[in-house]
Formats: sequence, C-alpha cells, structure tokens
Amino acid sequence: QVQFVESGGGLVQPGGSLRLSCVASGFTFRRYGMAWYRQAPGKERDLVATIGVSTKYADSVKGRFTISRDNAKNTVYLQMNSLKPEDTAVYYCKAIAMDYWGKGTLVTVSS
Repeated sequence: QVQFVESGGGLVQPGGSLRLSCVASGFTFRRYGMAWYRQAPGKERDLVATIGVSTKYADSVKGRFTISRDNAKNTVYLQMNSLKPEDTAVYYCKAIAMDYWGKGTLVTVSS
C-alpha cells in the first residue's frame, strides 16, 4: 500500500536549519510530483512546496526552503534554512495526485 514516512524534525533555534526526509513506497515514485505540507497548531494544513517538472514554493518560505528528490531512493527532501518561530508545525509529504498522508514530523523553532 502507499506509505510516506517523514523524518528529520526536531527543536531548532531561530535562524537554524533542518533537512526533512520522506521515504515513499507502494507506488512508482518517479512518475509522481511530490509536495510538502505543514500544519501549525490550531491551523489548517497548508502547502509548502512542490516538485514536478519544476519546483514551486509558498511565499512564506520562498528563498529559505528548497525541495528536492532522489528517485533512486524514493525520497523527497525539504531543506529548511533561516527558520522562524512561525515555521513551527507538523510537516507532511504526499504525492500530488494521491490522497494518502504519513504521520508527519514535528518541527519546533524556538529559543
């Protein structure tokens, strides 16, 4: 079955960096565009970045976050730099054309 396993979250100080990873299984990974979403406490889940033919980013993360993928490893990454407290959220990955979600990984930006 389709599965996504996110990892790499944690506690980081403002201005710090983290790299999230998401390992996908159960489908032909290279054929699908991939996305990262995030959900802050008490808020809706929002789109952060997508990667397909090109990459796209939410305005709030543009210039700070970079999405990439390794098709040989069935993995999509999210490099997050210059982190801000408002980036605190649970981060999820998914295939754009599928409605399956992993458990997410928590990122907390705090001093």
